[in-house]
This record gives sequence, C-alpha cells and structure tokens, in this order.
Amino acid sequence: MSAITQDSLNVGDELPPLTMPEITRTTLALFAGASGDHNPIHIDIDVARKAGMTDVFAQGMLPMAYLGRFLTDWAPQASLRQFSSRFTAITDLGDRITCTGKVVEKLERDGEKLVRLELTAANQSGDTKLAGEALVALDA
Repeated sequence: MSAITQDSLNVGDELPPLTMPEITRTTLALFAGASGDHNPIHIDIDVARKAGMTDVFAQGMLPMAYLGRFLTDWAPQASLRQFSSRFTAITDLGDRITCTGKVVEKLERDGEKLVRLELTAANQSGDTKLAGEALVALDA
C-alpha cells in the first residue's frame, strides 16, 4: 500500500470502511478480559435486567477500540495527534459495527501537515453508536 499524503487527499474524501463481526456474548467476555472492564451489566443478563435492560450490551470502549483500529489500519499510530469520541447510543448484542471516516479539513500546524477526520461507528441499521474526530499527521 502506498503512503497516504495530505496532497493526495481532498476535503470530503472518505476512508475505506471497516466492518467488524457481529457482537456476541463471547465478544463481550473477551473484551472484558482484554480491557479489564468486568462490569457485570455487560456480561450477566440478570444484572442487566435488574438495571432495566432487556439484555447485556457492549462496553462503551468496544466501539471506540474499533474506531482506533480503523484509524491505525489507515495511518500509522505514530501519525495520530488527536483522537476523541462521544458515545451516542448503546451497542447491543447482534450489532455489526462499521467504522467510517471522512476528511473534513486539511491544515498545517507548526510545519506539520495534518488532516482532520470525522469518524463514526454505526450498526447495520445505520444507528450511530459513537461519533468522533481525529487529527492525523501526513507527509506532504
């Protein structure tokens, strides 16, 4: 794959999407182990129901981790200057998350060429679960 440069991108360009496998109970258990987030509302259906939910649901950091993977599949981790997100909806069992991004600005800061990206993690119905932004340094 050839290196992405700021000159090769235009505002409005979309990044290649990343679609993850369906979220299952196994996904949640494995992510709990990997992240250290063992909150039982994500693993134990009885706890989730006592909290008023119909079933367990994904840890909020799971779709954020997907967005992080999406970014580092597109550009080297060392190129990331900022990465932020906000949770917009619960990610349910059975959701298949697709991460997308779009170039919304090209800028230069302290001699470094950057692009600002608008990021989204949405399920198969198009419901946004996470919205975010990243600032990525690219060669000219």
